[in-house]
Amino acid sequence: MFWADQIAAESSDRTHIVNDSKTPSGRVHVGSLRGVVIHDVIYRALKQAGKTVRFIYGVDDYDALDTVPHYLNAEQFSPYLGYPLCNVPSPQESGRSEASDYAKYFMGEFLEVFEALGVEPQIYYLRDLYRSGQLNESIDLFLKNAHLVREIYLQVSKAKRPENWYPFQVICENCGKIATTTVSDYNGSEVFYTCQPDGVEWVKGCGHSGWISPFDGRGKLPWKVEWVAKWKLLGITIELAGKDHSQKGGSRDVANGLCRRILQQEPPFHSPYEFILVNGTKMSSSKGVGSSAKEIAALLPPELLRFLMLRTRPKSVINFAPNYETITRLFRDYDTLVQKFKEGTGALSEELMPLFYAQLSDRLEPYQAFDFATLISLLQIPHLDMHSEIISRSPSPLSDRDWQVVNQRLETARQWLENYADEEEKLVLYLDQIPPQIEQLTPEQLKYLAIVAERLASLEPWDGETLQTTLFAITKEIDLKQPIAFQALYLSFLGKERGPKAGALLSYLDRQFVCDRLQAITQPPNS
Repeated sequence: MFWADQIAAESSDRTHIVNDSKTPSGRVHVGSLRGVVIHDVIYRALKQAGKTVRFIYGVDDYDALDTVPHYLNAEQFSPYLGYPLCNVPSPQESGRSEASDYAKYFMGEFLEVFEALGVEPQIYYLRDLYRSGQLNESIDLFLKNAHLVREIYLQVSKAKRPENWYPFQVICENCGKIATTTVSDYNGSEVFYTCQPDGVEWVKGCGHSGWISPFDGRGKLPWKVEWVAKWKLLGITIELAGKDHSQKGGSRDVANGLCRRILQQEPPFHSPYEFILVNGTKMSSSKGVGSSAKEIAALLPPELLRFLMLRTRPKSVINFAPNYETITRLFRDYDTLVQKFKEGTGALSEELMPLFYAQLSDRLEPYQAFDFATLISLLQIPHLDMHSEIISRSPSPLSDRDWQVVNQRLETARQWLENYADEEEKLVLYLDQIPPQIEQLTPEQLKYLAIVAERLASLEPWDGETLQTTLFAITKEIDLKQPIAFQALYLSFLGKERGPKAGALLSYLDRQFVCDRLQAITQPPNS
């Protein structure tokens, strides 16, 4: 059984609230989409199982701005370090002036990706929960039980807090920072706080101190405690978390302990999920590591981006990089499952469930697949009529749905070539001259090219598969290692030793041009 369907099957018949959240500290990286899609799929699986469920998504905009992302003006935003994100001005550089503040600016960008992916949770902002007083009851509860909070921190995560530490951070009345304040007393209606000059390493507090009410948005709970307060207020029953929060003694264990001991109730269902890595590096929205969710959503069709998140189980790492090998394999794997679905009886096996949940709706519309790697190559052939070329390469007439998919992929291929392809991944065909690199060819390679020229003159059909089979067969006949033989072909047309599948490459070119080029190389005029 697919993992999300198993969660749904094992869930009780009560009304379920599925929750996820994000701190909008900068451009949201594509890694954050994994949690979004995982929770969306759990929501869909519960609905599919006939259970009553809501999906909500929280914006943790009372968290502090702790660094200025490299793509923003440090001079403009450094004065706001330590402020709640919702109290930081909105960046104006990209023209999104409609956002009222920093948090809504970057969250607005992320929510556009939600819409593109067919994810439709109910959005809530922490500022609203605090300022409206909805969290007042929990603030009072945890402040009155500060001794238990300190005890649980120590028991679960070995984190020792001072005896006068209280789980609350005030927004300093003097300087506006929330990151630098510590609370050392609570009298039932007010807390005593100090804005510590050296409370954190990355920004200084102003030194102000005094008594203030902790209610109605004047501050916030530490996020592990806040997590539990949200569970209580919103009735959350299911919330997964990333591996970093799910380790033994980590954030989730602390929250679970607080929930059981202070609220005296069981925490929501939880299962950890792994990171999305870019070439082995965990992404960070504030440090600008990795591709933003908006950029990748603009590159990949929405079903493919959802599929990227779902084709591996949540506890498996996704190592994503939009290079040629990764992106062409993603499309190929997706098309393979679509073909299996078409050949089946319509029943969705566990293998096909990632494909089903990758759709924007509950309906899967099959199509006639057109290889994405081929489209990348065709776009790089000068003077090619793409429409006619696609028609000639399709085994049967294309429907409106087929053309919709092809055109979508053409746009992806164009974007990929323009914004992501390395120079080594691009085809640079020598059409008007013979590449000077052919001087590297050995006698054995020249012999191979001469035989290829002779065989291809009458080869039928002129397609990638037939060409690839023929090219490979000739290497066997003359006992030449395949990599050495194909290197000769790449040098003859691309001027480099590697390239796309050789048969496919030649199939993009006119037969007479290919034969003339190989004959010119193997039988020079002065020979």
